[in-house]
Amino acid sequence: MELVFATNNKHKIEEISTMACGKFRILGLKDIGCMSDLPETHSTIEENALEKALYVYSHYGKNCFSDDSGLFVDVLGGKPGVYSARYAGPQKDSNDNNQLLLKNLDGINNRKACFRTVIALVFNGEKYTFVGVVEGKIALQPVGDNGFGYDPLFIPDGYDKTFAQLSAEEKNSLSHRHFAFEKLLNFLNCCKK
Repeated sequence: MELVFATNNKHKIEEISTMACGKFRILGLKDIGCMSDLPETHSTIEENALEKALYVYSHYGKNCFSDDSGLFVDVLGGKPGVYSARYAGPQKDSNDNNQLLLKNLDGINNRKACFRTVIALVFNGEKYTFVGVVEGKIALQPVGDNGFGYDPLFIPDGYDKTFAQLSAEEKNSLSHRHFAFEKLLNFLNCCKK
């Protein structure tokens, strides 16, 4: 079975391909000739993920899934949320985003947060969503060199290290994206039977 993952991020494609264990052939956007910037015009990660998958399905006729993720900080009313990548502006700079988050949490003790991923699948015209969540808290300063985005600030529950201090294998085994991918693959395995 072939599925399009609505991304050109090689790391994401490799991660899901590894998890699929060869049961599904995962294609990226370039593999189907899609060079467009996919739309993300909604106010929730659920709607944005579905919008991207529907775009590929309607324009290319391929079964497709797409993900969208965000960091949700309790005391900030869920911000940065859907705007996680552009929290500090349209330049989408991770360092700027991290610095703004630390500034907005300065002097605040409640640093509870969660990472949330939604994967939207359009399969034979039907729409499905799969959610992965990891709870944790925001560190007082960035620590670690692995990962990307908010990884140097996010400490998952049950750990005393940030995502950026964990090995790729450790992080992937407990990440929000991993949990959502697992649900997607379980669903697809059931469809194949």
